[in-house]
Amino acid sequence: MSRVCELTGKKAMVGNNVSHAMNKTKRKFNANLIKKRFYIPEEDNWVTLKVSTSALKTINKIGISAAIKEAKSKGFLK
Repeated sequence: MSRVCELTGKKAMVGNNVSHAMNKTKRKFNANLIKKRFYIPEEDNWVTLKVSTSALKTINKIGISAAIKEAKSKGFLK
């Protein structure tokens, strides 16, 4: 499974580790993802999603139904 948020599409970025001598080596900045179960009252079922913590804050703010609807319109969720 890839490390991609299912609601926002956030994924790992590539950058450099930089030492004091300014030597640069490649590294990855992974997205802060968690696996969480959500209850959707309209469909009366539970859904497990892999979401970033920033997406979790958005879900707490606007609700899971609105967040899923927005992700479907942007094409991140089927």
